[in-house]
Amino acid sequence: MKCSLQSVWRTYLFICLGLLWHSGEATVLTVAQTGPLYRVVGSSLFISCNVSGFSSVSAEKQFEFRVQKPSNPSMDINIISTSDPYFGYAMYSPRVRSKEVTLKHVSPNSVLFEIQSLQKNDEGVFECTVINSEANYDGTYSVKTAVKVIDNSLSVSSPNPASLSYNEGDALTLTCQASSNTVQHTHLSLTWYLRRDDEDEARPIISLDRDFTLSPGQGFEQRYQDGLIMLDKVGEATYRLKMTRVELSDQGLIYCQADEWIQDPDRSWYSIAQKDAENTNLRVKAKERVPDTASLMVRISSQQTTLQEGQELSLSCNIDTQNLEERFFSVAWLRGSVELVRIGPTGVLSLGSQYSGREKQGELRAARIGNSDYRLILQPVRTEDQGEYICRAWPQERGQDGAFTQGAAQDSSAQLVSISVAGSGLTLEMQSTASVNEGDILKLTCKVHGVKDQLSVTWQHKSTSTSTAIFTDVVGLSQEGVMEKGGEFTNRKVKAMRPATDTFTLELDEVKPTDAGVYQCAVSEWKVNSKTSSRSQAATVTVAPIESFVKVNLIGRNNVVTVGENVELMCRVRGSPLPITLIWSVRRDASTLDNILTLYSNGAISWSGDQHSYQMKVESKPNDVIYYLLINGASHREAGNYQCSVSVFLENAYKKLSSSNQLAVKVQNPVRKLVLTSIPALKRNISTDIDIQCSVTKAPSASSRYAVTWIHQQNSENRTIVSSDQDSIVTFGPQVDRQRMSMRRTKGPSFELTIWQAQILDSGSYICKVVEWLQDPRGRWYQLLPVSATTKLTLIEPDKDLRLNKKEQQVIVRKGDEVEFKCNISGAFSPSFFYKVAWLYTGRDSARANATLVELDHTGLLRYPKNQAIQGLQGRLHLSRPTKSSVCLRIQRAHEGDSGTYQCHVVQYQLDRESRWQQTASDRAGSIMLSVNVTGIVDTDTGCKSYIWMGTVIAVLICSLLVIFILMLKKRFCKASGTKASQSLWTEQYPLNTKPDGVP
Repeated sequence: MKCSLQSVWRTYLFICLGLLWHSGEATVLTVAQTGPLYRVVGSSLFISCNVSGFSSVSAEKQFEFRVQKPSNPSMDINIISTSDPYFGYAMYSPRVRSKEVTLKHVSPNSVLFEIQSLQKNDEGVFECTVINSEANYDGTYSVKTAVKVIDNSLSVSSPNPASLSYNEGDALTLTCQASSNTVQHTHLSLTWYLRRDDEDEARPIISLDRDFTLSPGQGFEQRYQDGLIMLDKVGEATYRLKMTRVELSDQGLIYCQADEWIQDPDRSWYSIAQKDAENTNLRVKAKERVPDTASLMVRISSQQTTLQEGQELSLSCNIDTQNLEERFFSVAWLRGSVELVRIGPTGVLSLGSQYSGREKQGELRAARIGNSDYRLILQPVRTEDQGEYICRAWPQERGQDGAFTQGAAQDSSAQLVSISVAGSGLTLEMQSTASVNEGDILKLTCKVHGVKDQLSVTWQHKSTSTSTAIFTDVVGLSQEGVMEKGGEFTNRKVKAMRPATDTFTLELDEVKPTDAGVYQCAVSEWKVNSKTSSRSQAATVTVAPIESFVKVNLIGRNNVVTVGENVELMCRVRGSPLPITLIWSVRRDASTLDNILTLYSNGAISWSGDQHSYQMKVESKPNDVIYYLLINGASHREAGNYQCSVSVFLENAYKKLSSSNQLAVKVQNPVRKLVLTSIPALKRNISTDIDIQCSVTKAPSASSRYAVTWIHQQNSENRTIVSSDQDSIVTFGPQVDRQRMSMRRTKGPSFELTIWQAQILDSGSYICKVVEWLQDPRGRWYQLLPVSATTKLTLIEPDKDLRLNKKEQQVIVRKGDEVEFKCNISGAFSPSFFYKVAWLYTGRDSARANATLVELDHTGLLRYPKNQAIQGLQGRLHLSRPTKSSVCLRIQRAHEGDSGTYQCHVVQYQLDRESRWQQTASDRAGSIMLSVNVTGIVDTDTGCKSYIWMGTVIAVLICSLLVIFILMLKKRFCKASGTKASQSLWTEQYPLNTKPDGVP
């Protein structure tokens, strides 16, 4: 006995340790970035993969990466493994060997997958798999991340000269243009960099990040706070750097760098593209400021201050100070705040932008005519030359290196000059207003009347966006017919022509919105080399932005189709004067926008991912261009909202125009043609084998696959018995006796359900639900709506003399009380009859509907069917059979959740001539409604205790005597045979388990 107790305790200990060990295990979880991740061609791809839940945290895990391409999403392509150098397929193994594709451990449980330079065909779904090194599988061992590879459309350029030279303290302005044509929602950031001559690394001057926040670079913070360094965004794509006073430390290479950012699904921002503009080499000359202690007097004078057009204006400037002959000065003439011309300390002229053209035409001359005298001559004068003139002088100190240092300026008093219209017969005629579309050619005509001598023309432009704007030269045509462009229009497509003697024309190609303003036609009349008169006429020009007249419209033919039919989408673009770049895209769900193709302005086409189902064609018409997108043999993958987007390349930057309307393409399944037949009703005897069949009488396709589900319907409740999917994988429903149920497929096809040894509970309706699967043009399978056929099965029992009490009862008890139910069996009793008794329970939720609590079968085997929802209740049950005709069920320590309906179900069996059990009768007792209350009146008398009290006492006495007798025999047997005992004849080979599995 002692040995037996030790064995029991040892077994119990092992079970507890096993349970503790199992409860300490964690579920394996593998995670990676959530897709889709959008990356550009040529950029790097990083995917981190982490795993947790293994029993050994410090052991290094082995990982594998695969990819499924859009062209064949069901095929796994091996890329790289941390454990097998020959893991990758041929298309990736060369890139793995060259280290372009790597997989490195970051920690024992984490790796980083990298492709250094993405290719277009890298697009797909990447799968990270961790190799399980443990005995059990529990959790998720692989994770997938979708990657979309798009074109790099980031454009960065700089119109600045390659080299600039400034004096210390001068103002510097540089511009940079950056834009992108990406369809996905992206942000741009831009940074100006300076790489000094004595440094290898460039340092940021100032940056505008993707959230439009300005940040000065290290070393430039104070100048930024003082307003000496600024970065402005002008228009959609122009970024302007202003440095109010350059310093010697600013010397070096200056350039701008743009980054394009996209927001990944995890809400983090990622830089998908980066480009630099051309460098500008900035040279800064040092200077020193010295105090000017000597007084400086500046005077202005004119021999004639009232003039007529065409006459000569002479303005003299006189300076006076100590040691005049030994010093250097700069002298300038200004009309209002506009500087006409400046004479430097060495006599070099520098002209204002508004008067540079007149100096080239000989209308303006300035010179030093003595130690203290300077003269400006304008001839012929124009009416716009009238106003107040001043003369400004600066002392200049010459250093040992020959560089000049400028002192404080001194102005003269103002000199008023009046100019009236002369009696010349020269007159101009020009339209007062003109309108042009962005991207078109601006054409202006200037008619000349009263011509006597040779003529020259200068076309000028003044912006109307600011009140301080001045006229700048666009292009000029001399009297000899020589054309010369103005400074700001040097790189523009502009020309001045004289198609007739009395007509001048201006043509400006690819007009921009900034070209709007006032255009002036200034015509001068010449005699020999002397200008005799000048006239000007102005016109106001408005430029309509391209968005206002370019219209993009998307329409479709047959955009609601059946699988396999063709779709034709038409994107109509009207009114574009420039070549366009067009992008077709589709949104298959609420958050993802996928590129299909990009048609560039030069005719090149870039396809994105697997787009073999699409075709493209273009049809040009006089007023518009139609871009067709054809879908040949549509599948469900091509369904979605389609859109075409248009952009033009203006001013070295992409300009996105408004996208078209979205057009939904719906791909529907074909009409269901599957027809099922079955026998409407069957009548069979219990305890026989039954075959129920449904057949396909009309199959639409020989290549169809079928998924079949058999459902048992009883008392308005459906229970899945068994199902077979389209790949013929069979799955049984919960609480189905697999020994008595089976299904098979026969020719036709037909689907057959077999019930072995049918029981009375098998009665009801059997629904055969069939789902047809078809293959689309891309080779993918899709399902149609299910078709059902029903057979009603009626099971016939032989005449029986089995009766149960049908009266319904209601029992109310307090929480913690003991409850007992009794099931009385009536009828003729025979030694050949055996009974299977089951107690059924229906709780308040669906998981406990008609659940079997405990079952005592006709062979005497006691069984507690597994059901997680009632496991706690089963642990407090006790089943007894005090008499042959009664069975009692006791609930110990009643809980409030035990409330519900209890019912006794009895099945009668008898052995046939071949010693096989045959069901001869069955019946159900009336329902017992149990209510368990915390407090209240209770009624627990179900008639069971009064019948079993005496039986219980007798049973206890008999059991006690039996135990004493067994112990005496055991003791006597152990003495006779020493320590080795034979197996007891009283030990049950198959002991009765009175507790459900999992209940201590």
